Amino acid sequence: MSGSGAAPGPGSGSSPAACRFAHYFVLCGIDADSGLEPDELAVLYQWLEADRHGKSQDAANTTSGENFDQSPLRRTFKSKVLAHYPQNIEWNPFDQDAVNMLCMPKGLSFRTQNDNKDPQFHSFIITREDGSRTYGFVLTFYEEVTSKQICTAMQTLYQMHNAEHYSSVYASSSCSMDSLASSIDEGDTTSLLKLQRYNSYDISRDTLYVSKSICLITPLPFMQACKKFLIQLYKAVTSQQPPPLPLESYIHNILYEVPLPPPGRSLKFYGVYEPVVCQRPGPSELPLSDYPLREAFELLGLENLVQVFTCVLLEMQILLYSQDYQRLMTVAEGITTLLFPFQWQHVYVPILPASLLHFLDAPVPYLMGLQSKEGTDRSKLELPQEANLCFVDIDNHFIELPEEFPQFPNKVDFIQELSEVLLQFGIPPEGSLHGSESATKLKNLVLKDLVNDKKNGNVSADDISMYELLKGNETIARLQALAKRTGVTVGKMDLSASLSDKEKDLKLQCEEAELRDYQLNVQLREVFANRFTQMFADYEAFVIQTAQDMESWLTNREQMQNFDKASFLSDQPEPYLPFLSRFIETQMFATFIDNKIMSQWEEKDPLLRVFDSRIEKIRLYNVRAPTLRTSIYQKCSTLKEAAQSIEQRLMKMDHTAIHPHLLDMKIGQGKYEQGFFPKLQSDVLATGPTNNNRWVSRSATAQRRKDRLRQHSEHVGLDSDLREVCGLPFRGALKQELR
Repeated sequence: MSGSGAAPGPGSGSSPAACRFAHYFVLCGIDADSGLEPDELAVLYQWLEADRHGKSQDAANTTSGENFDQSPLRRTFKSKVLAHYPQNIEWNPFDQDAVNMLCMPKGLSFRTQNDNKDPQFHSFIITREDGSRTYGFVLTFYEEVTSKQICTAMQTLYQMHNAEHYSSVYASSSCSMDSLASSIDEGDTTSLLKLQRYNSYDISRDTLYVSKSICLITPLPFMQACKKFLIQLYKAVTSQQPPPLPLESYIHNILYEVPLPPPGRSLKFYGVYEPVVCQRPGPSELPLSDYPLREAFELLGLENLVQVFTCVLLEMQILLYSQDYQRLMTVAEGITTLLFPFQWQHVYVPILPASLLHFLDAPVPYLMGLQSKEGTDRSKLELPQEANLCFVDIDNHFIELPEEFPQFPNKVDFIQELSEVLLQFGIPPEGSLHGSESATKLKNLVLKDLVNDKKNGNVSADDISMYELLKGNETIARLQALAKRTGVTVGKMDLSASLSDKEKDLKLQCEEAELRDYQLNVQLREVFANRFTQMFADYEAFVIQTAQDMESWLTNREQMQNFDKASFLSDQPEPYLPFLSRFIETQMFATFIDNKIMSQWEEKDPLLRVFDSRIEKIRLYNVRAPTLRTSIYQKCSTLKEAAQSIEQRLMKMDHTAIHPHLLDMKIGQGKYEQGFFPKLQSDVLATGPTNNNRWVSRSATAQRRKDRLRQHSEHVGLDSDLREVCGLPFRGALKQELR
């Protein structure tokens, strides 16, 4: 889906897609006609690994594509995009190879009735050539294999596998059960029972299941809403009762009748069984981020996360490692969203397909995620020998940092402030894997203190004086003086009672836990954003703007000095210098300054606009001289305001989408069969309703903005030699390898 970026024409039928909630619905799985095909990319990977370690090509079994060292249920088989709707969107073309590889990074997975078959959710990102992103949200579940041909093929593979290994075992001098276990399937040596479970398939007694994925591809990362919608589709398939409407009705609805919520608004649309809500920040707020930071902090712990965050800021090589794809995405997206107002400018692949593992050797900054195999010893993982590599073992709450790198300014105070926010939401700063009874007691004590300290917007549960609450408001002061003269006393108010009365009229449209995640997200991000606002409050004074027009600036961009680094550093507090002297040399800082210079000729970059407005607020509230810097830590003062904005949007929906409805479908097709995702009627899902003219003007405005950003990215974006590497699915690189 590395699209050409061509803008749709004014009358293009696909132009309203820019304002739709979802662009594509995708179904991936096994092609019954093709049968069991070894994954070509996995075979390529095996050959590359063999070559990398000096082994012969025969060791990789590249000629046959088989790997007899692995049990058939553990092998990689080729998946396929079985269907996608609509067929294509002109300015965001559907890339079948990329979507298939990211929906099923390991290819098809097989199970029997003895295995765990719980559905798994994960997400992915596709970066287009212009730097813009498309988001994919995937639910993978298991369906019974009904094709006798495929079941027979699986049994044949097992017979070949067992014959190969039993012959080699009996030929050896040692034939103990331990050696038998280790030779049959590496990693499954815990017990004979486990060995038999994973290494036997009998067509007469076992039921075979294969993975299938349903996916939504969207222009914005509404992760929670997409996850809820996909789970409801899955429940409809596995329920004993058929859904209220055919599945086509719900898919057609989300593709064509659910719009994107406008900035600063909330939206409700309908899944199979219950409504789904989402909200979008306003133009002056931090940009949308729907990945739960709570999970990222719980997985890594506060100290580790800040250290990894510092490595990302200094553009080192960061490798995330986890068995769970969604954990990789959660940590990667969590850390990059905390970079505001800066943006990661290099290779960004939160889920690296196994066939592309050799990209870890690239001598460039990257942020990649690698899935670990169950039972794999991390010590056997061959990591690139780079001095600036940061290795993050998410599942084990462990990081390996580069040998030397500067600490983030005011790190101790910064961590303390973040700890207070986490504790207010009941999250231990050390992470969920390292919680203890003593830590829990300490957390409860600190929580009690925080609730009653009247700081950061907290108010004690006791009755408070109305005058004290509104003290400082001129209108209230005049009213209070008037009341005094007339002999009327202003008593105390029960704040909690008054709020509960108000809440009777406004019902929360989402679950309480979901609201808390949204509020925690924004408050943590506000603390990070406040740090950068304080550190770079005077950056404009050091921007060098020499060009008179944009054309001459773009022409001479490489020869121009755009930022007075020496003067900037001489103006900073000494403790900041080790970090800042390296940070201002990064590509993300250079791009940030370039965007500032471009803003004199073009519309401001959205992140820059929000950041500059925050700096203006600081100047209003601070009377210090512009060039005077201080290392005194200043806490964020916008936590309560940010949380309230989200709560208000989720209390009352601004927009409600059209309900799913019956479509003009052919009778007899798409018959409900429990446990099986139906074959959808493509004719009703290929196109949407025609009365969408109201979206065209909005789409045209958005597209003009995209065109300007695309032109900008050609000049200040990634180096040309990295473009192929950074844009999934690495098409250019793969073609070179396959040659």
